[in-house]
Amino acid sequence: MEWDAIVVGSGITGGWAAKELCEKGLKTLVIERGRHIDHGGPDYTDMDAPWEVEFRNLVPEDWPDKGWQYMKDKGDWIYKMQHLQFFADTTTYPFSYPEDRPFMWTRGYQLGGRSLTWYRQSYRWGEADFTANLRDGHGVDWPIRYADLAPWYDHVERFAGISGSLEGLDELPDGVFQPPFEMNCAERRVSETLKRRRPDLHMIMGRTANLTEPTAAQEALGRSRCQARSHCSRGCSFGAYFSSLSATLPAARNTGNLTILTDQICHSLEHDPATGRITGVRVIDANSMGASTHRARLVFLCASAIGSAHIMLNSRSEAHTRGLANGSDALGRYLMDHVGGAWAAGRVPGMLDRYEFGRRPNNIYIPNVRARGQKPGDGFIRGFGFQGGATRGRAMDGTGRQAGFGAKVKDGATNYGPWTIRIDMFGEMLPHADNRLTLHPTKADRWGIPLAHLDCTLRDNELAMIARGRDEAAEILRAGGCEDVTAGARFDHPVGFKTHEMGTARMGRDPATSVLNAWNQTHEVANLFVTDGACMTSNGTQNPSLTYMALTARAANHAVELLRQGAI
Repeated sequence: MEWDAIVVGSGITGGWAAKELCEKGLKTLVIERGRHIDHGGPDYTDMDAPWEVEFRNLVPEDWPDKGWQYMKDKGDWIYKMQHLQFFADTTTYPFSYPEDRPFMWTRGYQLGGRSLTWYRQSYRWGEADFTANLRDGHGVDWPIRYADLAPWYDHVERFAGISGSLEGLDELPDGVFQPPFEMNCAERRVSETLKRRRPDLHMIMGRTANLTEPTAAQEALGRSRCQARSHCSRGCSFGAYFSSLSATLPAARNTGNLTILTDQICHSLEHDPATGRITGVRVIDANSMGASTHRARLVFLCASAIGSAHIMLNSRSEAHTRGLANGSDALGRYLMDHVGGAWAAGRVPGMLDRYEFGRRPNNIYIPNVRARGQKPGDGFIRGFGFQGGATRGRAMDGTGRQAGFGAKVKDGATNYGPWTIRIDMFGEMLPHADNRLTLHPTKADRWGIPLAHLDCTLRDNELAMIARGRDEAAEILRAGGCEDVTAGARFDHPVGFKTHEMGTARMGRDPATSVLNAWNQTHEVANLFVTDGACMTSNGTQNPSLTYMALTARAANHAVELLRQGAI
């Protein structure tokens, strides 16, 4: 059978591509390398009581490696048993990196991909984000501007359901929001104090893809209001948070145009040199090892920034010796992730007559603190923002335990300590050609596909940003009225720690320096589109998923128009 369109990947962008293409009448095949799971099915553990989770919800030290070994060795990254099933293990799905430059590639190989585990923070880019490369000369100029994407942000926000507040900030444009979650009293105190003392800074409630006032269309898909249980990482049986399983794939299925194949490893794309078009997608069955090729007029790669570029690099031919659509030699290069490692924490005085209740699913947000330009002595370019929150815990030590016996322990378990707040940095990483993905020359996975080799590291600009971010975080909390402020920085986090990989098939104006045009269409292959994080030309400071969604919806609608015109 020949399909109108094939979408490789079923995560955030794959789900959106499927929805848009199916709703435009295209018979669409979605290929997912992971297993099939159902929304609200047995893989979801959000209805399990704490005592029903194995090993008290902690992963045993001797548990077989599941891809977090590097951070476990560092002592600050703990996966939970309740959502371990949503993460791919490095034994089954290996990759490589230089020994002195580790990379943390967190993957979710099941239907729905990482849309089941994302943190749901949903922020628009502003005009300054799309012009940053042009202003300072790092990277190529984006071929689009905010005005090109604004109506598509509207489109995806209405469907997905984003809760947030209207703030009127150029660096963080407002959108189509459902009512926001509320700050707690300590966060509100710090935010209001900042407004008086540092009007250049804005601490707002985070914008999150959790429904607070579902629309009729969302309810028709079986979605309902967020219950504020903060079990999002276990899967959400209510469909309250946006995922491919709860929203886009059901919408696509309702058209009657969707077919899904799971456990299908995408090996490469088949290219016809006579027409210059993709004619098929080669896959290997993950279980039987049988190979097959699926034909289509149109292909969307939505396999992740690393996954999509990996497929294109493995699609070499006489016409494309360096990888498919790689005449620019930009494919696999300019790999980026957000920069972390800097933080500050402090005590918020007073309000000892107030306590928290409920488990809000998101936190506060401080947009790019360099949105209005650099400060003298920064020693770096671009910017960073912060995410975090305040809480009032019990009067125990930092581990949640109280040493000792008897009355002291009982008092610690029943009495509350002060309000505290912590913020962590999300910084912008510059695009460098040598931060890249290549095919390993000798090692392959069990399906015979060369391993992805990731050679990517923080440079001087990012290290200077981490140092300044630590100091700035402390300054922000002190300006917000916090006391006993402490701050710290880690300079050895691996790239990939923030799970926001981008840039391996970047958009651009010039085919000599980029892989994709302004519509996420490859310059060299007209019927191939790439709309996941691979397409990003820079990476801003905001969580990127909302931008991926908008770019995907825009590209899918353009691709359908090209098909109707007979242009592809």
